[in-house]
Amino acid sequence: MSECTHDCSTCTADCSSRTAENQHAKLNELSKVGKVIAVVSGKGGVGKSLVTSLLATLTQRKDKSTAILDADITGPSIPQAFGLHCNAMADDKGIYPVTSANGTQIMSINLLLENEADPVVWRGPVIAGAVTQFWTDVVWDDVDFMFVDMPPGTGDVPLTVFQSLPVDGIVVVTSPQELVSMIVSKAVKMAEMLNVPIIGLVENMSYFNCPDCGKQHKIYGESNVDKLAEQYGIDTVCKLPIDPKFATLCDKGAIEAVSGTWLDALVDKIIK
Repeated sequence: MSECTHDCSTCTADCSSRTAENQHAKLNELSKVGKVIAVVSGKGGVGKSLVTSLLATLTQRKDKSTAILDADITGPSIPQAFGLHCNAMADDKGIYPVTSANGTQIMSINLLLENEADPVVWRGPVIAGAVTQFWTDVVWDDVDFMFVDMPPGTGDVPLTVFQSLPVDGIVVVTSPQELVSMIVSKAVKMAEMLNVPIIGLVENMSYFNCPDCGKQHKIYGESNVDKLAEQYGIDTVCKLPIDPKFATLCDKGAIEAVSGTWLDALVDKIIK
């Protein structure tokens, strides 16, 4: 057996020196980041970016400094939601995130591309490396809560985030369909395997409040989120309605103008 160098980054041995802490990538020396919250799901199209944007916005309103690390490299939508169409600046100290109108610091691949409409056609390991660089090379300015907008699934990038970043907890996003709940279960189990606590569940597109009849309609069927939460011992569940205003605000880059109390219980739990 070779002598231990205590450098876990180049070692494949499973020993007592290999801990979650010493596997984490090193934060930029000029950065300061408090808690890191990953927003995940098992599939795309359920609203992770919307929930990430809302959580950062609502937490910022609680007089906390927030940031978003957009880890969805091939489908970055965070800058659009906040109306950011400029390029991030960089110098020999690192890359500087772009700050939204209300003060949320944001780093996304779209802020580094010459043309934001250009596709990112990279293989998995390269994408995972870019996400790690958003942690190691970006100068985050005194962040209280960083929200990581994760790509769907349980592949290279989610695994990289969980292993390289000191994730304090995850928020799982789902929708009412039974199939989606099954797929989200995979994301929950992945978090459990990696010993990352689950802070709460958010069911997006949970219901629609008809402006004409005033009734609440379950467009996608009855909710399964409470049963899912009970199954995994998750005590915080929030439900977002189908509301055209969400899409309008995101399209206008004005997500910070949103108002509502749907996520208040989750935000309170995050910042307590």
